[in-house]
Amino acid sequence: MTTPPPEPPPTPAPGSRARSVGRGLGAGARVTGRGVRGAARVTGRAGSFTVRQARRAADAQGADKSGLSRLIELHACNAAADAAVVISLAGTLFFAGATSDARGQVALFLGLTMLPFAIVAPLIGPFLDRFSHGRRWAMGGTFALRGFLCWVLADAVANDSIWLFPATLGVLVSSKAYGVTRAAAVPRLLPDDLTLVKANGRVSLAGVVGAGVAAPFAGLAATVGAEWSLRFAFLVFVLGTIAAIRLPAAVDSSAGEQSMTLRRTDSEGRRGTRIPSAVSFALRANCGPRWLSGFLTMFMAFLFRDNPIGDYAPELLLGIVVGGAGLGNTLGILCASLLKKINPAVTVVAALLADAIVIALAGVFYGILMLALIGLTAGLAQSLAKVSLDATIQSGVRAQVQASAFARSDTTLQLAWVVGGFVGIAMPLQPRLGLGVAAVVLAAWAFFVLASRPRSGQPEPAPAPA
Repeated sequence: MTTPPPEPPPTPAPGSRARSVGRGLGAGARVTGRGVRGAARVTGRAGSFTVRQARRAADAQGADKSGLSRLIELHACNAAADAAVVISLAGTLFFAGATSDARGQVALFLGLTMLPFAIVAPLIGPFLDRFSHGRRWAMGGTFALRGFLCWVLADAVANDSIWLFPATLGVLVSSKAYGVTRAAAVPRLLPDDLTLVKANGRVSLAGVVGAGVAAPFAGLAATVGAEWSLRFAFLVFVLGTIAAIRLPAAVDSSAGEQSMTLRRTDSEGRRGTRIPSAVSFALRANCGPRWLSGFLTMFMAFLFRDNPIGDYAPELLLGIVVGGAGLGNTLGILCASLLKKINPAVTVVAALLADAIVIALAGVFYGILMLALIGLTAGLAQSLAKVSLDATIQSGVRAQVQASAFARSDTTLQLAWVVGGFVGIAMPLQPRLGLGVAAVVLAAWAFFVLASRPRSGQPEPAPAPA
């Protein structure tokens, strides 16, 4: 008796097969959706925690009651927008077009920026001290102007318009004008439990955090197109305009302040300086690191286009220097906040000498590691030197004229940056030659600063009458 063959399994109907596939896709979609929602929840919680911690740090030691926390948040907003602009211009101004043409155009516009700062230097402090509502509206105006120019820049980048460089110049000048105005506003919002040095350090640290938070978003937008990172900056500048106008009214108060002039006439008609010698010394020393910052920004950007190291991309090499500078700047601010005692006169000289030594070594042992060391040292030296300058102004200048003193010192440092940038553009694109010249300039400047240091027992000029 033969066994009948087994019956074949029933063939599923086409509709049931589609339903099975649909159920599988639906299950996969649900799993993916749960994963996305879970990641979003984790990211949202991390973001909320970061915002809460940042606000708590900004409000500490009475900063929330005095209004300093609002200025800290405003500066974080400013740094975030500036970072987006820098990321966009890195792919258009520095890494597009012929090197010779770009160098000539940037040199022209850097030269033009020196004239506005030469005018702003003696006027911005007394102007803001004399007019009520000057500081809030001045800072808000710089944000509004940069927002408008970023929108113009976005169209110029997309259409390769001739307005690229004029709009870029306007953004840079407005950014420097904001820095001068902010420096004049900090003393008006100083809490009783916070020193001016720590207040400026806290504001600077907020700028680092703001730039660090905004950089990934701006970089992601720049992958679509450089104009989109500029539109992102436009949105941040709009928020900054509103935040600047909403600053406390104390920012506009000029009660008890005086303008500070660079010269005075004594009873015998002889002209002399009204700035204390210690402040002048610290300011001269600060010009060295700030000059190097401008030099490296322009020289390295163009150098890597024509003379990259090995097969490394120019953007990567520039990122190493910029990343090292950002890390050094952050370390300098943290050191200033953690160290109990800092001798400003020693620190400014040490920063200047460290820059000269590292640049000289980089000229001899030029390579990837030296690029990182250059950025790290330049950022650390500039940060510590600036904190020391703030401390010197706090201790050597009366409270009635500190606003003008900060405005003038910041403008002087911006001029030093512009001069350094101009030298960086004019230098031949040879790494060892350029770094060697920078080392010689810094060494000569250090000699000049040390030769002009204030002597012990040197009389200080009499303060201005109230």
